[in-house]
Amino acid sequence: MTTEATHDLIPFRQAVRTWFLISLQTFGGPAGQIAVMQRTLVEEKRWIGQQRFNHALNYCMLLPGPEAQQLAIYVGWLLNGTRGGLVAGTLFVLPGMLALLVLSAVYILWQDTTVVTALFAGIAPAVLAVVAQAVIRVARRSLTHPAFVAVAVAAFAALALLGVPFPVVIAVAALIGWTAHKLAPQIFQSRGGHGGDGGPAPLISDDALHHAQPSRRSAGKILAVGLVAWWLPVAAVALLTGTDSVFTTQGLFFSGTALITFGGAYAVLAFVAQRAVETYAWLAPGEMVRGLAMAETTPGPLIMVVQFVAFLGAYRDPGALSPWGGALLGALLTTWVTFVPCFLFIFLGAPYVERLRHNAAISAALTGITAAVVGVIANLALYFAQHTLFARTFTWVWGPFNVQLPELGTVSPIALAITAAALVMTFALKWPMLRILAICAVLGLGTVLLA
Repeated sequence: MTTEATHDLIPFRQAVRTWFLISLQTFGGPAGQIAVMQRTLVEEKRWIGQQRFNHALNYCMLLPGPEAQQLAIYVGWLLNGTRGGLVAGTLFVLPGMLALLVLSAVYILWQDTTVVTALFAGIAPAVLAVVAQAVIRVARRSLTHPAFVAVAVAAFAALALLGVPFPVVIAVAALIGWTAHKLAPQIFQSRGGHGGDGGPAPLISDDALHHAQPSRRSAGKILAVGLVAWWLPVAAVALLTGTDSVFTTQGLFFSGTALITFGGAYAVLAFVAQRAVETYAWLAPGEMVRGLAMAETTPGPLIMVVQFVAFLGAYRDPGALSPWGGALLGALLTTWVTFVPCFLFIFLGAPYVERLRHNAAISAALTGITAAVVGVIANLALYFAQHTLFARTFTWVWGPFNVQLPELGTVSPIALAITAAALVMTFALKWPMLRILAICAVLGLGTVLLA
């Protein structure tokens, strides 16, 4: 997407192998995905410093779309240039895309995914343990002043108790950081080093400046190539199948949703469900719930559920194509227009964001966002825990408070047991993530076989 020279800070093959292994562990929504990258890239590989990782995450949190995938693109770009970003972002969604294609076909053929659901039901508790570990570690390294702790707690309370929209939380956190820099700049002086854990220095230090120089010419090229890559398939489908075909409708609709998914997939899924079910009749209300369950238990961003929506909609209205051919085209086109904008946003903005790291006021605003992100991840972890350990939740409303609470009678003893085992393997035994995932998946599958 750009003509910049290749600058490989690590061997490209090694980077591809690492991103592939990360892609196999991207369960549990953004909280779990950020946790995996935190653990692999910051703590184990030491490829990037904690503050640099936080800075990239802060920018991604401001963008529409799946922030975890955008973070992968950003870090891939830092390590291996444009091709590194392309590989990291593509591999991040590829396993989930393939898994959801298979599950969508299984659903149409048999309307039953009991065994697959059981397999991933064992994985969910493992992801919960990883998320818990990430919250603790990120908080320990990022909340270096009581003021930052207060911002994190306030962000968690705003999201979990008051139902404040995600963009509002991020905007207020940035304003708090900027204001704190003006009124009490000394609170930012405690941030230093690369995490303070006594480990070796990271490959990309917190103070190093990326080689890419932002320019209007470079930005123009990226924008032109990115827009063509984004819209050319939609135009081709419109020409070949007609402007009123289900494929053109899906391409336009999901291109639009890609621009409004601030705050993660949950912020836009209600809108997608309403339009897909009531306006376009691509699927039934119950099927939207099943698709969401599949997306939550497969690797990759949760917004991948739109692929399931498009698959069913195109299968049932394929036009001149066969049902299976139409379903495949609809699913692939929807996936394309959902994730290509992520590459465009990162490649276009990252060179400028890198230069802003040395602007004290902007850096302070992003530090405020970093503190809020800890609260955001904690809130996502709470949501994930409720839906992993309990079959049902309900909304409790009292004055300004709007809280999702689990129905205690629907607790799953099996999920509790697997979660306990995952916590022991993660914190006490410190086993590798892939081993924990594999063991928990077997435990989940074993519950069905025993039953």
